[in-house]
Amino acid sequence: MPELPEVEVTRLSFAHRIAGATIEAVSLGQSLRWPLGIRPEKLLGRRVLAVRRRGKYLLLDLSEGLLLIHLGMSGSLSFASQLPERTKHDHVELRTSLGTLRLNDPRRFGAVVYAQSETSPIARKLLGGLGVEPLSEDFRPENFHAALQQRKSAIKQVLLAGDIVVGVGNIYASEALFLAGIRPTLAAHRISRPRAARLHAAVREVLARAVEKGGSTLRDFSNAQGENGYFQLEAMVYGRAGLPCKVCGTTIRLIKQGQRSTFYCPACQK
Repeated sequence: MPELPEVEVTRLSFAHRIAGATIEAVSLGQSLRWPLGIRPEKLLGRRVLAVRRRGKYLLLDLSEGLLLIHLGMSGSLSFASQLPERTKHDHVELRTSLGTLRLNDPRRFGAVVYAQSETSPIARKLLGGLGVEPLSEDFRPENFHAALQQRKSAIKQVLLAGDIVVGVGNIYASEALFLAGIRPTLAAHRISRPRAARLHAAVREVLARAVEKGGSTLRDFSNAQGENGYFQLEAMVYGRAGLPCKVCGTTIRLIKQGQRSTFYCPACQK
């Protein structure tokens, strides 16, 4: 599943190129996770003002309303002046005066949803429960620690929940916990203030590094220009079960938490 770094990398790859474009045509393929929520022809003539991100959602601000885009489990966006002929997995296409934006999603868990504003019921439903953005100034160590003190679940699961800090998906939670030296099974409320501060810094460092590297391409992720990410090549624990830790040489372990794979070093992470 594309995580926050992949979504941000996707945004950066086309936001500046589509800004100011006028929507000229909208084509829909098979139904996605949620309906568009507006008749496609109603979008014609509206301009794309900017592209923002909230968690794993891309927000296309229009001259009237906005489109919320989620890549689901396997979705990807393409934007170019000319794209190849559509395939059966191309489900939403916006042809604009500056190029065509297309959502390809083989598993159809993604979505493109229209909202009149961010206060609309559908926007509140999708965005209202999201935690603070981890790369923003609003993500503060003291607030992070205070929130962790209220949770008795394992810290890995708390990070994945997304209601304290948004967008720390499976890959990056494992990596941040390794960098902070915290075992993923440790109850969140048992994490001291200094260790919470280390985890706070690790989350920011790992996500920023992943964005810099273009995200992680484990299966089929590419940005809107068709470029892959390379963060996975420098992962310390994720996907390395049975291999020696790059720091201490101890064998990296794999466990399941909430049906998700967790990788950690039993020596480096306490």
